[in-house]
Amino acid sequence: MRNTTIILLALFLAGCGAARLRQPNTADVPQGPEGVKGSIAIPAKDAPATEPRILKNVIPAENFSDDTRMKGILNFLASDELKGRDSGSEGIEKAALFIENIFKQNNIAPYFTTYRDTLSNFSKFAYNMVGVIEGNDATLRGEFIIIGAHYDHIGHAAPVNGDSIANGANDNASGTSTVLELARYFGNSRSNKRSLIFALFSAEEKGLLGSRHLANRLKARDLNLYAMLNFEMTGVPLVNRDYFMYVSGYNRSNLAEVSNLYAGENLIGFLPTAEELNLFMRSDNYPFHEIFTVPSQTYCTFDFTNFDHYHKVGDEASLMDFEHMARVVNKMIPVVEGIANAPAKEIKYH
Repeated sequence: MRNTTIILLALFLAGCGAARLRQPNTADVPQGPEGVKGSIAIPAKDAPATEPRILKNVIPAENFSDDTRMKGILNFLASDELKGRDSGSEGIEKAALFIENIFKQNNIAPYFTTYRDTLSNFSKFAYNMVGVIEGNDATLRGEFIIIGAHYDHIGHAAPVNGDSIANGANDNASGTSTVLELARYFGNSRSNKRSLIFALFSAEEKGLLGSRHLANRLKARDLNLYAMLNFEMTGVPLVNRDYFMYVSGYNRSNLAEVSNLYAGENLIGFLPTAEELNLFMRSDNYPFHEIFTVPSQTYCTFDFTNFDHYHKVGDEASLMDFEHMARVVNKMIPVVEGIANAPAKEIKYH
């Protein structure tokens, strides 16, 4: 078992090349990547926070993330050191600090006073991690899109060969990794006209408690929410499908059509199993649907046939397809960018 510092250093070495490294803590955050493969140029530190930043001379979106970057992030989140990221545990605290450091590195401001949004509906001390990137359009910045995933897991499960840690690599370190890479892109490009909230939820495994808490809190603030785009179990590819991902609640809106338009391919398809099992109500999109009644759906590449370790100790990082995970990020960048920058709200519930 490696300690936190070693794993974090390995991540930043993998993703940041020769960038200067320091041990992360709440007061001393590692510096961000600068001009290396899998990254985008970081603007000058004295640049105004609200100044739009344009991507120049950088890796195109289709090559933005890569398997090395995804492996570095997920290997930490799904490591034994985090002991299955049970809500309110010491393990998930390490994941929260890791997420906070990535937000800080990539110019993402806390949405609230801090990044930590303490849950009011859970008995233990647990919190969501919530950052925001203000839109660069004077009119559209008042509309918000939430990009979310849950970063908790179940902690422990029935032991196999002496191992009882349910690492939750696919569920949902993979979705968390996707959101963190999208945050890294938009945190540095500032190419979004609408404002983007990046939310990593705790206590999803306890009954969608983290997302319900945040939805209620944002509703009380009268947030002008346009859509909630959630990512769940994106660590392995679909097999024998003519589309890359599916969305829960496919027939409820035109999200698939809009996504495919901006992707320029048949990116999102219909999974009958998702409708049969009512997955629309089983992930963190659902509280936002209930409370805001705006398009709120989950992107996923797990269909119950392509991965056998759901909520088991076998959900390990070694089984993840990191090239696939990078493709998820790279294919979703133009989708999120298109949705964020469209002159009018395009996603509609039927």
